[in-house]
Amino acid sequence: MSEWRTLIVDDEQTYSRALQRLLGRRGIEADVASTAAEGLLRARQRPYTLAVLDYMLPDGSGLDLIGPLRQLRPAPAVLMMTAYGTIENAVEAMRRGATDYVPKSTALADVVERVAEAERVARAAQRTSPSQPQLGSAATASLTQAFLGESAAMCEVRSRIHEVAQSPDTTVLLHGESGTGKGIAARAIHGLSARASEPFVAIDCVALPTPLAESELFGHEKGAFTGAERQKPGRLEMAGRGTVLLDEIGDMEWALQGKLLRVLEERTFERVGGIRPVQLDARVIAASHRDLSQLVGDKKFRLDLFHRLSVFPINIPPLRQRGEDIVLLAEHFCGDFAARLGKQLTLGREVSELLLHYDFPGNVRELRNLMERAVILAPPTGNGATVALTPDLLPPRIAEMAVQRQITPLAAEPGGDGKLSPEVLAARAEGGLTVTFEPGRDTLENLERRLLEEALRMAGGKKVKAAEILGISRFALLRRVEKYGLG
Repeated sequence: MSEWRTLIVDDEQTYSRALQRLLGRRGIEADVASTAAEGLLRARQRPYTLAVLDYMLPDGSGLDLIGPLRQLRPAPAVLMMTAYGTIENAVEAMRRGATDYVPKSTALADVVERVAEAERVARAAQRTSPSQPQLGSAATASLTQAFLGESAAMCEVRSRIHEVAQSPDTTVLLHGESGTGKGIAARAIHGLSARASEPFVAIDCVALPTPLAESELFGHEKGAFTGAERQKPGRLEMAGRGTVLLDEIGDMEWALQGKLLRVLEERTFERVGGIRPVQLDARVIAASHRDLSQLVGDKKFRLDLFHRLSVFPINIPPLRQRGEDIVLLAEHFCGDFAARLGKQLTLGREVSELLLHYDFPGNVRELRNLMERAVILAPPTGNGATVALTPDLLPPRIAEMAVQRQITPLAAEPGGDGKLSPEVLAARAEGGLTVTFEPGRDTLENLERRLLEEALRMAGGKKVKAAEILGISRFALLRRVEKYGLG
């Protein structure tokens, strides 16, 4: 398969397929997308030399797609194509970064010629671009796979990663819960920078053995301590002119924090037992799932080190705060794993609904694992038909937490403060609500209904007490009793 590919984004399937076929005869491989969202998703999953964009798309204008495409590394050249050709449109397209503009009224054979020429020019430009494709393509692929999504938060994260990558000496502090992709972000910063050809060294500060932590970081000379039979370079030295990731920096011992601060300030260190200074040439990236400013307040982390590390902070939001990205990510992982196993699967409405109401304590890592499990468990598909995943392929906790997440916030509605009586808490502790997810049967509504029925049973039909058991207001309970006809 050729490394040179063109992306056609056009909702007129007959026209785009004809263009794809004719380009193929010219030796130009092309992929087709029918919406702006699908086009951007494809472009983030693999590099393209050229993007051919229709002006009018079902979900917006091709003009609005130019900017996001031009921010990718490597960035495809853009050729605008529309049946609504005006001078104003052409000028606006060029202003936003398009390289050419072709009216659809042009004969298809001539359009093919224009696309082929734009493709040839784009190839030459990428070949001669100073190391950008080599440095950026793999990192961009990892970055976009981990941080796929159109939420404002993720657009901001991707933008900040690209920005700081261009400043190869700037210290970066990554903060985010476990599973949000801090390690991938660090690798992307490294891979998108001028240091990409140099080593990337990750140091897990939690796993640093306390007696040998200094030796691990800084190295040691022969005879520096019992067992030091030869000189050994430390992890900082091994990074050379690359990048060092200090993962979970919030768990570093206090004494070692002071020594690390001196190294970062002076950019030199000595091996344990040595006197000759060793230069620190690597960029330093620190990461933590803990709030370092809180640790500073608790006197568990040095204030001066915190300030030295947080030159360029990037906060990676948890998946539960990226609601609009969950289904997009799930579809991506589902498609990826299905392709590997030769299955034709899609998410389906019920599974999508469950995922949207789940908290994802393990974040993107957990979602990826869930999709891998579901695809493996899904029965084989045949006859070219695409089959939707079913809820029974997900762990029962997904549905159970989904219902709790859906019903619990209602405690904030008028009349409900969510406070439970000691009697209710005792009832729950003794086994109270026992409703569980039933594979192959349950939807969120089914599970919610059975949860209400169980609460009413426990309360002996008394709605005030049932509302207490659920931790919601009486008003919220009555609404649901009426909804499900529970009288």
